[in-house]
Amino acid sequence: MFCGNPPRMPAASHHPSIIPASSQHPSKGKHVAVSSGSGQNDLERMSRILEAVPQVKFICLDVANGYSEHFVEFVKLVRSKFPEHTIMAGNVVTGEMVEELILSGADIIKVGVGPGSVCTTRTKTGVGYPQLSAVIECADSAHGLKGHIISDGGCTCPGDVAKAFGAGADFVMLGGMFSGHTECAGEVIERNGQKLKLFYGMSSDTAMKKHAGGVAEYRASEGKTVEVPYKGDVENTILDILGGLRSTCTYVGAAKLKELSRRATFIRVTQQHNTVFG
Repeated sequence: MFCGNPPRMPAASHHPSIIPASSQHPSKGKHVAVSSGSGQNDLERMSRILEAVPQVKFICLDVANGYSEHFVEFVKLVRSKFPEHTIMAGNVVTGEMVEELILSGADIIKVGVGPGSVCTTRTKTGVGYPQLSAVIECADSAHGLKGHIISDGGCTCPGDVAKAFGAGADFVMLGGMFSGHTECAGEVIERNGQKLKLFYGMSSDTAMKKHAGGVAEYRASEGKTVEVPYKGDVENTILDILGGLRSTCTYVGAAKLKELSRRATFIRVTQQHNTVFG
């Protein structure tokens, strides 16, 4: 399960100091991806990191808008330069673009525009796509080409994670659900007797000031900065999600997670659960 979602996680290329630490723990490198944008400087930094830490075999080409000829050509370039690495690319929300990116060399496509808990793309730009519909459409296109997809955004509870897998996602990316835990970056804040942690989208003012020196004049911030209640150890949240997924599989008769999409049927409802007691 990949965790992160808009908010965009800071690219590893922004933190070259991680190279010595990662190289000292070769077993952990197998579970790490280098995250990069699609500029020439990004490519150069990514190349230096992969050269310094050869055990890293995953590359994440992460842009908010994957609908550009430049991005497609960049995916092709990275594939030619790193033929043995697993490449994740996105974000997109339609089957046609999933097919284009897979045929250009990507292995896993990140799906989601606008559903993130600290994403404001839909209100700032009017652009977005219902996440469940996007996952159903994009999974069908990806699997036809032996590719995979990551459902990126829109989950608020374990049931949403189950629905993403049921819709055909191979991986589910979580940001808001994992925010506020001990393992998250940042200090615990105490205000009015309550413990809080800061959580912000990587297109927010906060993130761009921290990682890019500010919001560029040609664009607007598309992310929120919020304070979320401190939740303690992330292990408890993970166990809750896994417990829900196991129960989902039992309800629909799936022997394993990969079977969920073949056992699930979706219907439209007016409300998801009984709210009489909140």
